[in-house]
Amino acid sequence: MKQEITLPQPPASSRTFTVLLSPTRRGARLARLLTAGYLGEWGIPLESAVQIVAELAANAMVHGRVPGRDFRLDLTIHDGGALLRIEVSDARGECLPPGPGGTAVPDDDCESGRGLLIVEALADRWGVSPGPVPRKTVWAELDLVP
Repeated sequence: MKQEITLPQPPASSRTFTVLLSPTRRGARLARLLTAGYLGEWGIPLESAVQIVAELAANAMVHGRVPGRDFRLDLTIHDGGALLRIEVSDARGECLPPGPGGTAVPDDDCESGRGLLIVEALADRWGVSPGPVPRKTVWAELDLVP
């Protein structure tokens, strides 16, 4: 007989999910899938958040990769359920991306370079926090209550 175990869930106003993932395509894909799963379970509108995680995880894979070191994904509900904060931390703290408003638009024929522009368009706020050494964190916030 299969027995289902139900774990107590924290209130929606204080939910947090953190995971370490390999800086590979598989790790970036898993970050996106886990985000969709957790936010769906929490009842949070997820399209923009999933896209933001996809872009930040891809950047961690391409620009933040250090062999043998993972990147970290954090999802946190703040302010009584009114705010979702997404953080992706990688091991290349010396390689800081431009902050909000500083991202250059790539040429039309470029195949990459639009990730942070997408984050800027979808997030209500975003930024880059250096440290702790050797890490950096790129974060984005989405207001869940209009």
